[in-house]
Amino acid sequence: MSEVYASRRTRLRERCNASGSATALISRPANVRYLAGAAPAGAVLLLGRREDLLVCTDPPEDRPSEGRPDEALRVHCLRRSGGDPAVAAADLLVAEGGDSLAVEEHHLTVARHRELRAVAPRLRLADVGGAVEQLRVVKDEEEISCLRIGAEIADQALGELLESILVGRTERHLALELERRLVDHGADGPAFATSVATGPNSGRRGHRPTDRRVEEGDFLSVCLGASYRGYRCEIGRTFVIGTSPADWQIELYDLVFAAQRAGREALAPGAAFRDVDRAARHILDSAGHSEGLPALTGHGVGLEIEEDPQLSPAAMGKLDACVPVTVEPGVHLPGRGGVRIDDTLVVRPEADGGPELLTITTKELLAL
Repeated sequence: MSEVYASRRTRLRERCNASGSATALISRPANVRYLAGAAPAGAVLLLGRREDLLVCTDPPEDRPSEGRPDEALRVHCLRRSGGDPAVAAADLLVAEGGDSLAVEEHHLTVARHRELRAVAPRLRLADVGGAVEQLRVVKDEEEISCLRIGAEIADQALGELLESILVGRTERHLALELERRLVDHGADGPAFATSVATGPNSGRRGHRPTDRRVEEGDFLSVCLGASYRGYRCEIGRTFVIGTSPADWQIELYDLVFAAQRAGREALAPGAAFRDVDRAARHILDSAGHSEGLPALTGHGVGLEIEEDPQLSPAAMGKLDACVPVTVEPGVHLPGRGGVRIDDTLVVRPEADGGPELLTITTKELLAL
């Protein structure tokens, strides 16, 4: 993997050089991990004039779930506790004669920016912008493999829950059980806070589990994800509890399923982000559900659960191959409940079979 991290840093350095900065300071944890292999708490990566440094407060711990620093990268630990690795990195750069530094302005706090100015007043600071995030959009096969394993773990956890007795249990209890099962099957942990929503809560995006108990006839919508070696996937499904679904539940489910299928089928290299969103949104709009729809149909995943690209009505840009995204339309009817169906897929060309579905739990409307 050392060559992979070195190649990533080289590509970032080329972008920085093109904008007039010979060095860069990366502080956003996901970006540090992408370029260095690991991101210990508070660590920063300095792309220096002569060598690259991972600057930490303490030596990195050897935990596979947190990644391992690139062996070719020198780790510099601060000599005193309480120091700021970003400030220390700027000081090191000045000591070797550096006069300019590109920083992640979107991540630096105002206080940290002031400290950098104080320790290196003659250092010209520029903005690296979202250069690293842009590099992260297209995944290599090793990254996709981690997402694939995370999806398998999430599918396993969800499948086991569906085989248990659900009536009478609270949303909160079911969410905690799902997160335990993720870890039992090898995940680093949940990719995000697990959402379990029943009855009138079902179908809400990002619903926080409550003490409401599962009842006969409820819609039950679940959204969870596993983090595996730092890479995060997502799956969402909706079921009916204990009985045959009512006509309105079947109708709503079939509608959201059709929208989700249209979004999945629109995924292809060269497809505009907003066209994928439009494919799913048009079906829901046409059925009279334009009000209250989520702001986006899907988003990228990777070292963070919400990455670029955004599949939304105003999004600019086109998909590339090897970009993992979610497709997650949903409809919530106030006071009644709703449906969300959510998959993680990898964009692939038609010659390679089209989009690769990572989350494979059935999307049939099951009565549990």
